[in-house]
Amino acid sequence: MFSRITLVIICLTLASCHMKEEPLVIGHRGAMGHETENTLPSIQKAMDLGVDMIEVDVFKIKSGEIVVFHDDTLDRLTNAPGNIEGYYIVDLMKVIVEGGHKIPMLQDVLKLIDNKVALNIELKGAGTADKVNHIMNYYIEQRNWSPENFIISSFNWDELKEMRKHNPNVAIAVLTDKNPVDAIPVAKELNAVAINPYFKNLDVEKANAIKDAGFKIYTWTVNEPADIEAMKRISVDGIITNFPERVN
Repeated sequence: MFSRITLVIICLTLASCHMKEEPLVIGHRGAMGHETENTLPSIQKAMDLGVDMIEVDVFKIKSGEIVVFHDDTLDRLTNAPGNIEGYYIVDLMKVIVEGGHKIPMLQDVLKLIDNKVALNIELKGAGTADKVNHIMNYYIEQRNWSPENFIISSFNWDELKEMRKHNPNVAIAVLTDKNPVDAIPVAKELNAVAINPYFKNLDVEKANAIKDAGFKIYTWTVNEPADIEAMKRISVDGIITNFPERVN
């Protein structure tokens, strides 16, 4: 005969086994639904909203610095023209981003986050891996950042391969806007931890295939409540969103 206490313990255990783990809340370019994307105020807003992780985009500019910006060119979001990779830092610091902000360097973002949440660095430009790896290592070794608070992603799989040459341990996520199952072979080659698919290309069968292959799923960019709930139903591991407050 089971005692009443034993039955209660069994019921609680079974209940916990069936509880779905909530996905990580990942702020897209900070919290770009509220502040200008990839700016320090956007990143601060994401932290204020309680995200688990922040995603930013980086380029290497002509003078060698790693800067946080999404587009190849400055035209859409700033008062200046031209390709961002062609700028020297002294000139880029004069550029005004929509809302009166500056384009931050990666170190500015790291100082602001201060190891409080994880950071997903998306390598947008070519030739970013070496310098990003150098900056990450400095913050791990000299600023006490937790290595597990860094994850590197990119649509440029060759740049991810370059990062893996420099760093055998950093977490890598393979970004894809096509059938995410097709990314499984390169994810295995890179010893990646995750595949980051466009949510409209993801269904339960594809999600199961990715998970069965041993990878987490951090899906982008999921903003509408109905889409967020759909992603939760197929048990993605993280939701990249412009509106972090909508995920909880």
